[in-house]
Amino acid sequence: MSYAIIRTGGKQYRAESGKTIRIPSLPGDAGAKVTFSDVILGSDGDKTHVGVPGLKGANVTGEIVKQGLGDKIVVFKMKRRKNYAKKQGHRQGFTEVRINDISFGKKGEK
Repeated sequence: MSYAIIRTGGKQYRAESGKTIRIPSLPGDAGAKVTFSDVILGSDGDKTHVGVPGLKGANVTGEIVKQGLGDKIVVFKMKRRKNYAKKQGHRQGFTEVRINDISFGKKGEK
């Protein structure tokens, strides 16, 4: 089973072929192709490839499934005895990406 650890949106995600991952918002509509070239680590089943800081020539391609908003969180600020209270909601945007292909570059390339 091949997988790769990719970095996008300031976070790291484990990507496997055929799986869907939810990442911070990317530009593009549903059906658009995306490529992640910031691959930190990868495995093709029998061999693990580790990059310092990333794997050269490795990339993960996927397809945007949908754009959306996550669950609402409530931000409540209050200062006691000062007649100050502020309630605010927030929904973080996300992009759902289906991983199609994982490639680690040419053989013999480090």
